This record gives sequence, structure tokens and C-alpha cells, in this order.
Amino acid sequence: MIYQTQKTLINVCLQTCILFFSAEIAFADTIIVETKKAPVTSMKDFDLNRYLGRWYEIARLPMRFNPHCKTDISSKYTLESDSKIKVDNQCLQTDGKTIHVIGTATYDKDMPSKFLVSFLPTWADWLSFGKLKYSFSVIDTDYKTALTGGTDHKYLWILSRTPQIDTATYKAYLEEARREGFDTSKLIVNK
Repeated sequence: MIYQTQKTLINVCLQTCILFFSAEIAFADTIIVETKKAPVTSMKDFDLNRYLGRWYEIARLPMRFNPHCKTDISSKYTLESDSKIKVDNQCLQTDGKTIHVIGTATYDKDMPSKFLVSFLPTWADWLSFGKLKYSFSVIDTDYKTALTGGTDHKYLWILSRTPQIDTATYKAYLEEARREGFDTSKLIVNK
């Protein structure tokens, strides 16, 4: 009798688990279908040499790898080799200290407006840690201002060669970012 009760309990547990996992798989498929966005546009007529240099961050979507950056956020891009760019990010943190984070960006010569950035040491670059690597595309630039976004829609930056940007350009980039599928309601504007 006890054996029969245990066997019944095990069968009920197995059936419940199968039902639960089936529902999870069905729900996960629904989520994937509903949240899939169109690919981010990569600028076609892009001149990498004109893009190199210092860019000031005007606004961005929240990122987990620089939560303490407060002001004076900038990136400097310097060509290192035929397909590699040195990325020197710096900011003034909430504690008043300036930090520099050095990384490397690679790009495809056929689509130089699309970058893969890594902040891993060169010897560990083969690793695929999500928070140390990301892809982004230059969506639009006149080489004085730029709109760039993560290919997964998680990252978005409005950049300028100067610490300020005119209102009309800012609003135009916001509208373009929305058309690209970015959630601009969470945008952090630097002061």
C-alpha cells in the first residue's frame, strides 16, 4: 500500500513537472516572438577616419558597467591597426574621481559603422562575458554629432564632439532612436 502511494505521488509529480515545463517552453516562445525587434540600422556611407577622435556623451540608456559615472563622460577612438580601434572611455564618478577604461573595438571593413567592443584584456578576448563585450552600430552621424546603438537594443548613445548639443539635433536623434525600436523613456541625459 505504501509502495503504491509513493508510486502515485511520483507519477503526479512527474506529470506536474512535464506540464510546468511545457507551459514554460510555450510561454518562452511567445515572449521571444513578441519582443523580437528589427535589426539596428548601420550607416552605409560611413567614413571611419572622420569618426575617430573624442566624443562626449550627451545621453544614454542605463548600463550596468558604468553605474557610477556622473558627468564628463567621453570616449576617444584611435585607430591601432587595419581593423582595430583603441577605445578610451572616461568619466567623473559620483565620488569625484575620474576613471579611464581602455578597450578595443573591431569592425568589418565591409560595414565599418558596426563595431564589436571588448574591455577584456587581450589574452582573454576569446571569452564571451556579456558585460565586457557588446556590439553597436553608428546609426547616424554628421561627424559633429552621432546616434549610436547596441545591436541588441539594450544600449543607446547620443554623442557630440562638444559637451553640448543643440535641441533640434537632440530631438531628431530621439525620434530616429524611437523609429529604430529603442525605449527612449529611460534615457539618462548628462549634465
